[in-house]
Amino acid sequence: MIESAFSILVRIYYEDTDAGGVVYYSNYLKFLERCRTEWLRALGHDQADLLRDPGIAFVVRSANLEYLKPARLDDLVRVDLKVEKISRSQIFFVQSIRCESAEETLEELVSARIQVICVNAARMKIVSIPPSLRAALVKIP
Repeated sequence: MIESAFSILVRIYYEDTDAGGVVYYSNYLKFLERCRTEWLRALGHDQADLLRDPGIAFVVRSANLEYLKPARLDDLVRVDLKVEKISRSQIFFVQSIRCESAEETLEELVSARIQVICVNAARMKIVSIPPSLRAALVKIP
């Protein structure tokens, strides 16, 4: 379990599930991505703006997920993230997806470690995180 630095709520819809009514495993990656995107937006940095100027994007370099329990149709899950480390061109996240149980506690469904890299969007080559963005990111508690 991680101490959350940022979180979003995601409702599980029919389109997220398989024939058995449980979330299809790859959809958890989408939920984790949404959380990182909303975290960046909450810091005042929209990804579309970053694509235009300075022409960068953050792409996933590695993802390590542990699936502990399934989320089901109509569940409301909480997707959390914590920044573990920021380097010159990379951000390392610890993320989790949790669901309220009948006991009103948050049960961990998925734990993840995600590494993203900053790239020049046109060439898809690794670049340094721009100084102004990096300064905003390292101020995070």
